[in-house]
Amino acid sequence: MAQNLARFPAGSTRRLVLKLTLRRPWVLNHSFLLSVIGLWISAPWEAARAEERASRPNFVLILADDHGYGDVSTYGASDVRTPHIDQIAAEGMLFTSMRANCTVCSPSRAALLTGRYPDRVGVPGVIRTHAENSWGYFDPSVPTLADALKTAGYHAALVGKWHLGLESPNTPNERGFDWFHGFLGDMMDSYTDHRRHGRNYMRRNEATIDPPGHATDLFTSWAVDYLRERAGEPDQPFFLYLAYNAPHFPIEPPDEWFAKVQQRSPELDVPRAKNIALVEHLDNGVGQVLTALQQLGLANNTVVIYTADNGGSLPHAQNNDPWRDGKQSHYDGGLRVPFMIRWPEHIKAASRSTYSGLTFDLFPTLLELAGATSPPDLDAVSLAPMLQGVEMTAARDLYFVRREGGASYGGKSYEALIRGDWKLLQNDPYRPLELYNLKDDPQERVNLAARNRQVVNELSAALRLHIQRGGATPWQPPRR
Repeated sequence: MAQNLARFPAGSTRRLVLKLTLRRPWVLNHSFLLSVIGLWISAPWEAARAEERASRPNFVLILADDHGYGDVSTYGASDVRTPHIDQIAAEGMLFTSMRANCTVCSPSRAALLTGRYPDRVGVPGVIRTHAENSWGYFDPSVPTLADALKTAGYHAALVGKWHLGLESPNTPNERGFDWFHGFLGDMMDSYTDHRRHGRNYMRRNEATIDPPGHATDLFTSWAVDYLRERAGEPDQPFFLYLAYNAPHFPIEPPDEWFAKVQQRSPELDVPRAKNIALVEHLDNGVGQVLTALQQLGLANNTVVIYTADNGGSLPHAQNNDPWRDGKQSHYDGGLRVPFMIRWPEHIKAASRSTYSGLTFDLFPTLLELAGATSPPDLDAVSLAPMLQGVEMTAARDLYFVRREGGASYGGKSYEALIRGDWKLLQNDPYRPLELYNLKDDPQERVNLAARNRQVVNELSAALRLHIQRGGATPWQPPRR
């Protein structure tokens, strides 16, 4: 009797079977009658489970590296062509006022994966391969987006660049990802040999690998492989974090892509033509991922997001127009990033939003769309209502911090804060604070700090509170 009873799911279903058969114990020894009872009880339960699984979307979050706002053609006239990235916006919602959480890589990634400001999770600066020039330590106690979605029943994978730690306890498989196929380190010295300072940081989970090919092509291929695998597991939704290292320098497009741009636009100088080719090669990879979703029957129930970790690098011929400056700078050229979300039949095609948020707002957004509860004490705000057509107002302050070494920064941090139309900032720790009115002066040309001391004082006080909060989290690994 006990063996047959164990065939039913524990809980209310098994208790109901036990109640029905309490007066007729011989039923449990007759397989046919037992099967009939089982079908009668479990069919609605299984149907409800199937409906719940089908209602939870999959997520593909594509994060580019140093992709400037002006290097995505959907944002305006450009010499670069990004039809596949543009497709995400055309079939979903395009955001025109979103900013990255930091002007450089690691802090933005730490914020994106935790929903907290980067200094609150130990990453105010770039985590590098050499300890003497590393300015962050990803707090192992903070749950990541992968952790939260796994708890909600998702399979979580990272394909591409990690950049949040090279060793335990901060490798991707230890920070919530079931599957990792990519690069542990910060930047590659070459897209084709995949080394950094002569060391190989390419991994397949914990195994070191040395695959041939351009990194963008490898990451695209591995992402498509993952999608094919998950298409065979329809009962479990998935989260794919596809983190390209393109178009980060070194600017190394495949030869055929560079030749194509030169033939089309011979007037371009070589650095700009190479950057365009690298971006368009990246766009082609995004197109392959979108095609795979369509061919595998996953497109309609998959939320696809495209964004970047910070603005483009001006010394490497990248374009952040119409915003001032670029990567490493707290002017908006370093912070404004492409940001778009597609979810067919849920998000109205060709919709636009001017909401001023931060990329880490994706953390609670994805959890809400998954029907999961966000962890407490987040700094991020869910964008889910906006995706459903509900207007949202940006009532909170937006805080930015970066810590850096070298003579120009001295290991110190510098910050920025946006409150309404006002923006207070520094671009290194030794400069005086600058103040801009973004409504009247979106290109940040006229510094109003000397004429508006009250606003400077108010925003400075708010900055100090953020700095105190961030100071509670160590940003160097514990001594051994």
